[in-house]
Amino acid sequence: MRGGVLLAFLVGLGVGAFGGLLGLGGAELRLPLLLYPFGLAPLEAVIANKALSLLVVGVSLPARLGHVPWGEVLEGGRQALALLMGSVLGAFGAAGWARRVPPALLRRTMGLLLLLLAGVLVLETLARAQDPLRLSPLLLQGVGFLLGLGIGGVAAVMGVAGGELLIPTLVLVFGLEPRLAGSVSLLISLPTMLAAFAQYSQDRTFAVLWRRGGLLLAMGLGSLLGGALGGGLLLGLVTERVLLLLLALLLAFSGLRLLGH
Repeated sequence: MRGGVLLAFLVGLGVGAFGGLLGLGGAELRLPLLLYPFGLAPLEAVIANKALSLLVVGVSLPARLGHVPWGEVLEGGRQALALLMGSVLGAFGAAGWARRVPPALLRRTMGLLLLLLAGVLVLETLARAQDPLRLSPLLLQGVGFLLGLGIGGVAAVMGVAGGELLIPTLVLVFGLEPRLAGSVSLLISLPTMLAAFAQYSQDRTFAVLWRRGGLLLAMGLGSLLGGALGGGLLLGLVTERVLLLLLALLLAFSGLRLLGH
């Protein structure tokens, strides 16, 4: 048991450091690790990942407010209100679906979504210099709501915060600058994850949070420490483009492994 707790802490440390370098939570990398080294069932892994993601976002959001004024974050959230509404609804519906489907289907879905996220990361590295879309206010909110439904659904099924999808959407669709988009994405992620969490709390699998509580606490503490190291001491050692491509490769490998399981 002690060895398992230590391994969980080291896994959290590594994932948190990698995510901190990118300004992300790293939950996409943590999901396949919860499935394999720690042997959680698919829905258990999603619920555990969601709880850890909530911990990371809950700490990250107030920490970022020291760098981005709260007024700017609220104004960015107001501009992307339709995205927030769609994300919350998508998460609630997708979490209910994940509770009902067979574990094998959920595992395959997670594999496909990991491949999707890998593709999004590759596209993001290519689209960094692109100008935001120019849409009318009404069309912008409609597009934002539809994108939110999809992003919230992906975040719920993966147990992640969804920053990899929210940040490029806020930058390329809503025209927010990247630093502000990172904070607004956390503001959107928090109610989105709570909506999914409310669904999962009604499932008996939710007991994994108590049954494996020691391991998850160790992984959560490791993630927070790793995130601080990655976002501070290690930042600048490797270019962000290289890290994004490496993360895409890791996600693609994990997705293919889940599909071939």
